[in-house]
Amino acid sequence: MFGYAGKILHVDLTTGTIEVEEPPEELYRTYLGGSALGMYYLLKSTPAGTDPLGPDNTMAFMLSGITGAPVAGQSRCTVVAKSPLTGAVGDSQAGGFWPAELKFAGFDGIVVRGSSPKPVYLWIKEGNVELRDAAHLWGKTTSVVDQILETELEDSRIEVLQVGPAGEKMVRFAAIMSMAARAHGRTGMGAVMGSKKLKAIVVRGGKKKLPMADPAALRSIVQRSIPLVREDEDVWGLAKYGTMDITESQSAVGGLPTRNYLSGSMGFEGAKKIGAELYFNEILRGAATGDQLKQGRETCYSCAVRCKRVVEAEWQDKVLNPKSGGPEYETVAMFGSDCGIDDPYAIAYASQLCNDYGADTISAGATMAFAIECFEKGLITKDDTGGIELAWGNADAMIALLEATLEREGFGDILAEGSAAAATTIGNGSEDFVVTSKKQELPAHMPRVKPSLAVIYAVNPFGADHQSSEHDGSYTPDTIEESPDKYQKRMADIGLTDPQPADALNEEKIRYALVTQYAYSVLDTADVCQFVYGPGWEMLGMDDLASVINAVTGMGVTVDDLQTYGRRRLNLLRAFNAREGITRDQDTLPKRLYDDPIEDGPSAGRTLDRDTIEEALQTYYRLAEWDPETGNPTRSTLEALDLAWVADEIGV
Repeated sequence: MFGYAGKILHVDLTTGTIEVEEPPEELYRTYLGGSALGMYYLLKSTPAGTDPLGPDNTMAFMLSGITGAPVAGQSRCTVVAKSPLTGAVGDSQAGGFWPAELKFAGFDGIVVRGSSPKPVYLWIKEGNVELRDAAHLWGKTTSVVDQILETELEDSRIEVLQVGPAGEKMVRFAAIMSMAARAHGRTGMGAVMGSKKLKAIVVRGGKKKLPMADPAALRSIVQRSIPLVREDEDVWGLAKYGTMDITESQSAVGGLPTRNYLSGSMGFEGAKKIGAELYFNEILRGAATGDQLKQGRETCYSCAVRCKRVVEAEWQDKVLNPKSGGPEYETVAMFGSDCGIDDPYAIAYASQLCNDYGADTISAGATMAFAIECFEKGLITKDDTGGIELAWGNADAMIALLEATLEREGFGDILAEGSAAAATTIGNGSEDFVVTSKKQELPAHMPRVKPSLAVIYAVNPFGADHQSSEHDGSYTPDTIEESPDKYQKRMADIGLTDPQPADALNEEKIRYALVTQYAYSVLDTADVCQFVYGPGWEMLGMDDLASVINAVTGMGVTVDDLQTYGRRRLNLLRAFNAREGITRDQDTLPKRLYDDPIEDGPSAGRTLDRDTIEEALQTYYRLAEWDPETGNPTRSTLEALDLAWVADEIGV
């Protein structure tokens, strides 16, 4: 097959052994790559009931056949393992240059088993692999480690995937980082890697050229797509402002989490203070000279969008280091509005701390907001926090508490377990302030104003996730009518032709949520960027993705085939949870969304209705062809997806 390296690297950290597998072509054709291929190894290698921070928890780092191709949005990697934050399946993606470099080094993925008795790093260079001592790297932040390894290996072009001090200390929402600013953020994969004492995976490839089935066809797609960066309003907003482009619009509709989800808006002035324009004009590198578009943006391998932010400024006496990147929308919302903070410089510094230490900014920010509300309502005091006087809008206190959490010091040690576990320790009704699903903190998209997203938050196997389906606004009559060549066509390509009002939660809307969940699921299996490919606002559609895969690999897939790949991956994730005893009982949403009406702003008074959500869940299970009593995949569903072995594994 074209595109694939045809090799999977297997590393046993307990024994120090390294082996290379050459999988049969059928394995690639069945699982494609990324998340689905990772789940194949995870289910095969990790025993049921495994301690997520124990040696038996297998980690899989997986690419796809198009990783490394000269086209936008392909340089991504999926990491899967059992999550230490949720106890369910863990699944996380990130981009940068590391994924392409691993492909150029000769591998489609890495499977890591066991735990090392001492800190080590994995050094992969042009197919040669060795484990090296990492004692001198342990305890150091991500940007420092990058510098040390570049000197040590005498190569400034290495790519480093690593855990920071948060992963070493097994903070439950620790991330895996590359380029000191690209995060495998969600589900605590950094804690798993840290528990194995695997500090880093360092790669250096050879020739930067991928054998392809039809290079001319790929060039045609590339030539057509590059002008879209500026011609497509959605894409150009992302390119210019990054994901922060939506901050003010989210607040304007009451969908910006504020004060731990008590409100959905900071008001016009508040949202403007932490909005994209201010960051662009004041904080991005190059702002002083008006050169932000060149200096304030970074990219991933072979991507023309360049949506990553680079900040260069100061907060108080703290330098905002360009090497640590800059905040995304989720970061701005969770450390900003969700904590009642409107200081963009403090938010940028919180982002830098998380990137330096290696932590998920969503869970970290949400956990800070939870703690602030506990303090405001008298459930914890300065005696608990070590003298930190928490309050909405107090950036100094939030930063101090964040530092304590990332270091696991004092009260921060409790918060490092995540907000759900922290509430169990604190008690006194603090459980009512937890905003999680499957113990993972909700992202900055409010389900009280996006009802189909509420369903996805509840059923998603690895906890609440905003990048697992298309959101409600992409399938309204107005959206479809205004964009027949984009939204209408793309939705029709995956069988969606009956758009619904944004606030609807009927059967067609649930079908939309599920079908787009399949689409997003294949994006994480093909390991492509959800800002480049997708069924809605993205630069390229699902038909384009099929064309890219065919041009690179020669597999001849259709859009329907892609949807099947996405469905297969979703069922693999769900099956893992079923094996761990996680069923529909955990397909829940936080109490706050039902019982606490939004306090003010454009969405004031909104709540979710329990009966409506329950009915929607029943509809979802029926459409997914899962057992409505357990929420688990049935044998017939798994067999139809060539997953009979998985049915045997979970006993259905």
